[in-house]
Amino acid sequence: MRINLTKKEIINSIYMQLGFSKKVSENILEDFLSIILDELIQNKKVKIPKFGSFILRNKKSRVGRNPKTLEKKIITERNVVLFRPSKELKKKLNNNG
Repeated sequence: MRINLTKKEIINSIYMQLGFSKKVSENILEDFLSIILDELIQNKKVKIPKFGSFILRNKKSRVGRNPKTLEKKIITERNVVLFRPSKELKKKLNNNG
């Protein structure tokens, strides 16, 4: 059972299905990921129909605690990416098709 789908496996899948060279397939994947990242930074949301939405959300700083030492520490403000699957994706995952 495979645990993670790697970037190399995605590139190989593009190579096998579309027939481009592995270098071109790698560039396609890199460009796709770069577009998503750039759009998240600029607009804070990327919606891919029938798949889902990536949303950039700002988390404010807060006080956290190390569970082992019980030491309190400030967790700094940061941006996080949330993924919300579309209804179609949820349906496919739950109905297996």
